[in-house]
Amino acid sequence: MDIKFHSTVIMTHNFDKMKAFYQEILQQEIDVDFGNCIGFKNGISLWKLSEDYTIAKKLGKTYHPSGNKNLEICFDTDDYEAVITKLKKHDLIYLHETIEESWGQKTIRFYDPENNLIEIGETIPCFVKRFYHEGMSVNQVSERTSVPIEMVKEICLTE
Repeated sequence: MDIKFHSTVIMTHNFDKMKAFYQEILQQEIDVDFGNCIGFKNGISLWKLSEDYTIAKKLGKTYHPSGNKNLEICFDTDDYEAVITKLKKHDLIYLHETIEESWGQKTIRFYDPENNLIEIGETIPCFVKRFYHEGMSVNQVSERTSVPIEMVKEICLTE
């Protein structure tokens, strides 16, 4: 048996607003568009359910306004500060502003228009290089970030 991951689906109430959010604010490109269902190249899909759709029939609704409280949609970037500057131009509801996680990665968390939690963080190479350029040895970077030494060497010593 061969099972492979396909996508993450967000059931949406205001399809157009959600589509604009993911395209314009999070800069995601559409791969397929079926009208009431779109798939982004990153593997996230947005669905606007109709009453006759199986999920809506089983759940008794096409959308739940509380968002998903057990799911975080994560994005990362090598240009964290520039991305945050662009985010700040939008009226977003933040769970928290930029923090440094215990492993050293800078992250920010906020909600999409339908209360799904979004994280944007530095890529692993970004925060590993940051510590290395601040003067930490490969071993110290590995210890600080929990990134394996071989991976730290590959990131930092092949620049």
